[in-house]
Amino acid sequence: MSVTTSSYSITMRLHTPPDPQVIGLLATTVAEAGGIVTAMDMAESRHDRLVVDVTCSTGDAEHSNRVVDKVGALEGVTVHKVSDRTFLLHIGGKIEVTSRVPLKTRDDLSMAYTPGVGRVSRALAEHPEDVRRLTVKGSSVAVVTDGSAVLGLGNIGPGAALPVMEGKAALFKQFADINAWPICLDTQDTDEIVRAVELIAPGFGGINLEDIAAPRCFEVERRLRESLDIPVFHDDQHGTAIVVLAALTNAMRVVGKRLDRIRVVVAGGGAAGSAIVTLLLAGGVSDVLVWDREGILSADDDSLSPAKAELAAKTNAERRRGDLHDAVTGADVFIGVSAPNVLHKDWVADMNDDAVVFALANPDPEIDPIDASEHAAVVASGRSDFPNQINNVLAFPGVFRGLLDARASDITLDMLLRAAAAIAGCVKDDELNPSFIIPSVFNSEVPKAVARAIAEPGQSGQAGPSGQD
Repeated sequence: MSVTTSSYSITMRLHTPPDPQVIGLLATTVAEAGGIVTAMDMAESRHDRLVVDVTCSTGDAEHSNRVVDKVGALEGVTVHKVSDRTFLLHIGGKIEVTSRVPLKTRDDLSMAYTPGVGRVSRALAEHPEDVRRLTVKGSSVAVVTDGSAVLGLGNIGPGAALPVMEGKAALFKQFADINAWPICLDTQDTDEIVRAVELIAPGFGGINLEDIAAPRCFEVERRLRESLDIPVFHDDQHGTAIVVLAALTNAMRVVGKRLDRIRVVVAGGGAAGSAIVTLLLAGGVSDVLVWDREGILSADDDSLSPAKAELAAKTNAERRRGDLHDAVTGADVFIGVSAPNVLHKDWVADMNDDAVVFALANPDPEIDPIDASEHAAVVASGRSDFPNQINNVLAFPGVFRGLLDARASDITLDMLLRAAAAIAGCVKDDELNPSFIIPSVFNSEVPKAVARAIAEPGQSGQAGPSGQD
């Protein structure tokens, strides 16, 4: 049976007999079909019938249909309408623009717009360094995608990517009070992407690259960092890496190991995997293997792409070869950013004692977290329905809040390390356990701590990169 989730939440409007026992029958029927009733409202009551709205969580679209069919098969019950609450939430989009200043009188208009705004524009032409202070630029980020690597959906294009970019913009506002604008480009040409971002950059204090496929994302980010005077951050790479290092730091606190004395296997040599490896090495991990379609990446393999050859050159000092089972045998940590079900449960048993497994592929992880927990001491995933969710929202709002507050022109590796330490430090000693190695995304202190760590070196929190307090 599918695991229920609010992302497949439906509301059924039902016409039922005027029988007081029907409410209990409806709840029982939904439960028997594997759904979970989250709300039941009486929309109308008449002498000959009831109109009842039943809201329930299901596992996927097929599961939703099974629940509806089972309820509709009850004697006297008619399914009048079924609404998908996720689609309803997206009608009209999830974000909007609001004015921060009053626009109710002629005086308001004369200051906010013409003629008063002309004075501000002339001043900025003479003193461009004040643009961040006197415009929205100082609190704005562009969330840029070409729609080529959206979530786990792949190359679905800019229009289909827009709901994801809207969601990202909403998270920026909710967690860090940053105005973020979804920019969906109708091109997957590297030169055109770079030029488009360069042309819109004057209106923003930072650029968040999102869901751009590897290896194009590497080139886009590199060139934009060279040409722009505002920070460029690829969240799929660096946001993921920050949260992974934070979680791994705390996992080592749980199992009593040091980052500089463990062997880590990273499954997936794409954008996220490359960034994770880079940050792990900078954070003190010295023994890393990367596994991908080619097997364990090794510097003596001439068939590797340039990006994977570069990754192999800084890992696998022993130049080991083999499959994923070979890689994880004797390893302390598995970090998956690859594909569903590539890690077999029995292989986890071949890892070192007190193994740590981060299965982060979405929506289906490299191994079922329940299976992994049979042999691993600490398990994390990218899913919200299991403990220890590795979620980028822990990183990017605070990172950009700190960058904007500091009026930074770039983001450095040291900043990423400080952000990871800040997130790790938000889990206190009396909270830390195998099921809680990373703070909640709703912990309001996390973005504040990350912002301070980015803007003010030395404010990164309690736990350092070594994993020791």
